[in-house]
Formats: sequence, structure tokens, C-alpha cells
Amino acid sequence: MERFLNSFIYAFKGLIYAFKTQLNFKIHCVAAILAIALGLFVHLSIAEWVWIGMCIGLVMIIELLNTAVEVLVDLISPEKQPKAGAIKDLAAAAVLISVLVALTIGLFIFIPKFI
Repeated sequence: MERFLNSFIYAFKGLIYAFKTQLNFKIHCVAAILAIALGLFVHLSIAEWVWIGMCIGLVMIIELLNTAVEVLVDLISPEKQPKAGAIKDLAAAAVLISVLVALTIGLFIFIPKFI
């Protein structure tokens, strides 16, 4: 049982690390709060909340994985190397794609509420 509880402590340590060290993670957190506030304001349906929740989760998960990749690459290759840079760029591109998908879905959900 102790191992199980410790796994939650480690996970929260990871969230705290990302929030303290990653500006983009903070930006994504603010965007998530704004999306939730806007959703409450326009009274989203349950299906719309599911989509918004999935989008928020997708972006946060990919951002956390990106941070893990960056930390690992810095550990393995502290000196600049083209392949290490490419790995970091690819992980960042995954975040960008997830944000664009979330933004597109968010626009499809929120724009009709204001038309």
C-alpha cells in the first residue's frame, strides 16, 4: 500500500517540477483555467465538457512528456548535438500539434455559443 501511495507523491512531484520550471506548462494551465471558466459561463453540455476535458488532458500530457524528453536529453547529452536538438524539437512539435488540435476543437465548441 505504501508503494501505491508513494506513486501519487512522485506524480505530484512531477507536476510541481513542470509548473516550477516550464513556462509553457504554466501557460497551458492558465489556458485550461480560462477554458473551464468560459465553459461554465456558456453552460457547455456534457458532451462538450468531455471534448474540452480531453483537449486539456491531451495538451497537459504531451507537455509533461515533452518536459521529460527534454530532461532526459539534457542528462544524456549535456553538450549540444544535432540529434539531441532534433529529439527536443520533435517533442516540442508534438506539443504544438496537440495545442492546435485542442484550439481547433475549442473553436468549434465555443464560437457557435457567441453567434
